[in-house]
Amino acid sequence: MTACDRVLDAIQGRPLDALPPPQLSQAKRCLLDLLGVAAGATATPLASHASRYVASQHGGERPLLFTAATASPTGVALHGGWLIDALDAHDGQVLTKGHCGVALLPGLLALAEIEDTSGHEFLGLLALGYEVATRAGIALHASSPDYHTSGAWNALGVAAVTARLRGLDRERLGHALGIAEFYGPRSQMMRCIDHPTMLKDGSGWGAMGGVAATLLAEDGFTGAPAVSLMSEDLDHIWSDFDTRDYLFDQYFKAYPVCRWAQPAVEAVLAIPAHQRRVEAIERIEIVTFHEARRLHSIEPSTTEAAQYSLPWSVACALDRGTIDVAGIGEDLGDPALCALARRVEVTESDEFNGVFPAERWARARLHLRDGQVIESPAMEARGNPHNPLSDDEIGDKFLTLARPALGDRAESIAAVISDLERRPTTDLLRLLGPATPSDGTSL
Repeated sequence: MTACDRVLDAIQGRPLDALPPPQLSQAKRCLLDLLGVAAGATATPLASHASRYVASQHGGERPLLFTAATASPTGVALHGGWLIDALDAHDGQVLTKGHCGVALLPGLLALAEIEDTSGHEFLGLLALGYEVATRAGIALHASSPDYHTSGAWNALGVAAVTARLRGLDRERLGHALGIAEFYGPRSQMMRCIDHPTMLKDGSGWGAMGGVAATLLAEDGFTGAPAVSLMSEDLDHIWSDFDTRDYLFDQYFKAYPVCRWAQPAVEAVLAIPAHQRRVEAIERIEIVTFHEARRLHSIEPSTTEAAQYSLPWSVACALDRGTIDVAGIGEDLGDPALCALARRVEVTESDEFNGVFPAERWARARLHLRDGQVIESPAMEARGNPHNPLSDDEIGDKFLTLARPALGDRAESIAAVISDLERRPTTDLLRLLGPATPSDGTSL
């Protein structure tokens, strides 16, 4: 039996209600974090565009996540992927150089069959999706010379879990995966880095493509084999499907900006507060890896540009000790932050380039007006498997993002997720209705 055969067997037959406690806990962390990001993103301009588009062009009766409109299953998936991607605070994985959950959760919410699952089965589907999508991302990067967005490969994870939900047979499952890979958006990631826009990471299209692939295959539409899964040259990536859990390899973000900027943020924050007084700083030197240096916008005017700006992220961290949603929204154009961002100089290091993407590092040097130079240690972003955010930190992040949009419902969602394995999935679904911000603010 090939590695591909074992993966297809697992997609079709792995028990969904038998996750061991560690996997259950991690799946719940992922779910809570994704829903917090989605709720926080409802105030972004991108969210408004997403809901208007899918309601008008993907008509149907499925509810949109935290939004009053409805759409078809493909529309729900597209909207949810766009929504979570609108606030760059969702989980990711270093070897994929991208994100799984941003597409997997909307894909699962798109289909009516999810309402008939138990909470444990829902978490089992989510965990299964992380295993397929992460390996698909690693495999596609290993077999393709271009640096593509997450939608190119997280579509396969969505196709896998939605095919399981719909009960596709082995032949149709293979076609669904092939359709998802073929139609997944092979968009160029660095174009979005160099020119930040609402295109983001392609995950809305990936979520939509994965759901569409399952529905097409179910109807008899055929697709070429999914090379990233079925190629013998890539068997080694899939051969440990039953023994290694990539679910535990996901990172969680402490700040709502590109992961590549976050080592620089941690570097400046590693310098004691009394040594990084803003008024004493002449210039800020950041040494990091090439891809992070490409986050070059100095004075971003949009949420997307702010999330892909290393100088702006460093300025927010120095001025406020953190990066919050206001820093990438209502505070854009703040004169003090703009002045501080203009003092940031970014260079790259051969050492840091050599360990990317598995490791992402940065070092900060503060050049003070009195001639002193204060240097940080080399730092990674927090939230990796080896330096994780605690459960309390994940919970606090969720409430910080979700409360402004959901009010007291945020606490109810957190409580339901905490014991979701003992509940029906509908207990959670009924809490995912329209956001109702209390103050009417937006990013």
